[in-house]
Amino acid sequence: MKILANDGIAQSGIKALEKSGFEVITVTVAQEQLESYINENKIDGLLVRSATKVRKELIDQCPSLKLIGRGGVGMDNIDVDYAREKGLHVINTPAASSASVAELVFAHFFGGVRYLHDANRNMPLEGDSKFRQLKKSYAGGTELRGKTLGVIGFGRIGKATAKLAIGVGMKVIYHDPLIEKVTLEVPFFDGRSMAFNFQSLSMAEVLKASDFITLHVPAQKGYVIAQKEFGLMKQGVAIVNAARGGVLDEVALVDALETGKVAFAGLDVYESEPSPEIRILMHPKISLTPHIGAATGEAQSRIGSELAEQIISLLK
Repeated sequence: MKILANDGIAQSGIKALEKSGFEVITVTVAQEQLESYINENKIDGLLVRSATKVRKELIDQCPSLKLIGRGGVGMDNIDVDYAREKGLHVINTPAASSASVAELVFAHFFGGVRYLHDANRNMPLEGDSKFRQLKKSYAGGTELRGKTLGVIGFGRIGKATAKLAIGVGMKVIYHDPLIEKVTLEVPFFDGRSMAFNFQSLSMAEVLKASDFITLHVPAQKGYVIAQKEFGLMKQGVAIVNAARGGVLDEVALVDALETGKVAFAGLDVYESEPSPEIRILMHPKISLTPHIGAATGEAQSRIGSELAEQIISLLK
């Protein structure tokens, strides 16, 4: 059987699949050429990340497909229900990248409270001539310890982010209409762990009480955070979106940054991805990454292994 990993797959997944007799193809086929490539090569399984779209039309025109796999969590780039109606297996790896995304969220938070995103732009340009001025500009940092983190969406990634916050010494509150109560076990390096109990608050309560806010929700039909929600937040709040572009109103975000309602933002995903708006890219109060939440060696290795295990179980 042939597996096309169109957006790539870690060597761990390739080895496991090949050991079980699968042929793994790792070329990247352009979206408009995908249908013909799958049919010409009689591809049995298609693996994607966020770049490749698997819509009804592709599913209908590719009768050889038996399985569609998403390396990661969100599957909004796949017509999941339709594929399953057609008898295809649809799989993903919801747990594999949680820790990596959570760490990126905190990279944005740590960078933001100490102005690293802006300092790294200006130090190469003016560090030799305006050192004292820059030192003064970036001298008003903030500690995360003792502050309140509001987590919007308390699935696997939201929980992983909460664990990091607890380790930093933050108070954690969350909103998730589907998860009323949670007990989190936070493990430590020596095998010990501690349990923390949480209960979901209303969205308004979380927005009003949080010093820092992080979004961990799937793609939505509308905004989760827009002008109304920004209006409920504390003055000087910080917000990170490493979930999905389109859950955060970027126009409202810029307005909130300009008024000081939001002190800084971190974005890993964008409404107009893969071509973010220039106003977002050039804003001095926004820390930017190009959708790399799951892009660590450890996460990709876990994703590859989990995909391989599921494929072998379903197709062999």
